[in-house]
Amino acid sequence: MSEVLDDMIGLTKGPRPQDGKIILTCPRFVTIPRKTIKDKKVQLNMNAYRNLHYMDDNNAKKLFKSLMKDQILAMPNITDPVNIQFQVFKKNKSRLDKMNVISVVSKYLMDAIVELGKMPDDNDDWIRHELLLPTQIDKYNPRVEVTITPIVLEC
Repeated sequence: MSEVLDDMIGLTKGPRPQDGKIILTCPRFVTIPRKTIKDKKVQLNMNAYRNLHYMDDNNAKKLFKSLMKDQILAMPNITDPVNIQFQVFKKNKSRLDKMNVISVVSKYLMDAIVELGKMPDDNDDWIRHELLLPTQIDKYNPRVEVTITPIVLEC
């Protein structure tokens, strides 16, 4: 497991608060450890997701949750609806369909946040808007940054 964490350069131990916003740094891949064969690196995108064996998908989701657990537990409980924005950072200038990445990262992350008790549900009552920011290049730390912004409802 420590080898997997070493691969996740740039993941922080907690969310970075900024003006009432919560910024989470998510991995673009996870590495599933194997006992007798080579570890399996799973890209977190729809192309890989649709072709994964159901056990590998479940293991990838559990591993993602364990990698994100410290950040999620350090964030405050979400008690109001939120807006969420995603920004993908890729390694190089190669073409990337960012929606393929965001769809899987969003699913895994929102499920983890709900399972860890930080948000009651991840339905439309709680997540009002999702915004996709332009893709950026970060040669040394490919990732997905997720910014959660509470919406304060006035009565």
